[in-house]
Amino acid sequence: MSPKGKKVFKIATVVLAVAVLLLALWIMVRGMGLVEGLDFGAGAYYYADIPDFDKIVRSDVYDSQLPLWLAILLFLAWGALMYLLWLWIDRRK
Repeated sequence: MSPKGKKVFKIATVVLAVAVLLLALWIMVRGMGLVEGLDFGAGAYYYADIPDFDKIVRSDVYDSQLPLWLAILLFLAWGALMYLLWLWIDRRK
């Protein structure tokens, strides 16, 4: 990449970062995304704090044929694969 292209990329990165931060602050100040009757502050995002959460999410709606241990194993395998991909990409620089 040319020096001019690098400078444009850096400026675009800074502008995007500032825009994202300002948008995040705007969203927080306006209280967007909060559920009206569940104002627990930061704890509102932890489902254990929501009263009667088991009544909100039904466990009988979706029944997986995949055993839980296999789902966990696949999740860990995917994480390991992505880590190895990251290392491979990092070595190519």
